[in-house]
Amino acid sequence: MLKVQEIRELIKLVDQSSISEFVYEIDDAKIKLKKNTTVTTVEAKPAVQQVVVEEVAKPKAVEVQAVKQETKVEAVKEEVKKDETIDTSDLHKVTSPMVGTFYQAPSPDSDPYVQVGSKVSNETIVCIVEAMKLFNEIEAEVNGEIVEILVKDGQLVEYGQPLFLVKPE
Repeated sequence: MLKVQEIRELIKLVDQSSISEFVYEIDDAKIKLKKNTTVTTVEAKPAVQQVVVEEVAKPKAVEVQAVKQETKVEAVKEEVKKDETIDTSDLHKVTSPMVGTFYQAPSPDSDPYVQVGSKVSNETIVCIVEAMKLFNEIEAEVNGEIVEILVKDGQLVEYGQPLFLVKPE
């Protein structure tokens, strides 16, 4: 069987070469690499093994119905949460100026810059977006109150993605 490092080397060699497809078979393993596709396939032929099949009791219809009803209840709760969302038409969206990682605080031990209900001015730092080891402080851009924080600490954010909703004063 090939080791992970050997497979990586094969991938690197195929990538650097002009071939578009590579198949490697040894004992009970087969590796097939295709270039210029989004999928790299690694297949392993299973060794012949004896399989013991045990009979499993079938679930009762009543239990299945209960699970379906719980799922319906959760779906209704989600719909209610969506209906309770805040009208964002009069709110200012603080957006990410770059792709990076969102941080609510200057360090893991520190308190967040802002929380829901915090009063901010246009120069108040509300978070940090880290890109390529550079920590960029993001300002509120408007005087007002933080109504909602739209991303979680440590989450990757895209350019232009809303981070906060601020109710302007």
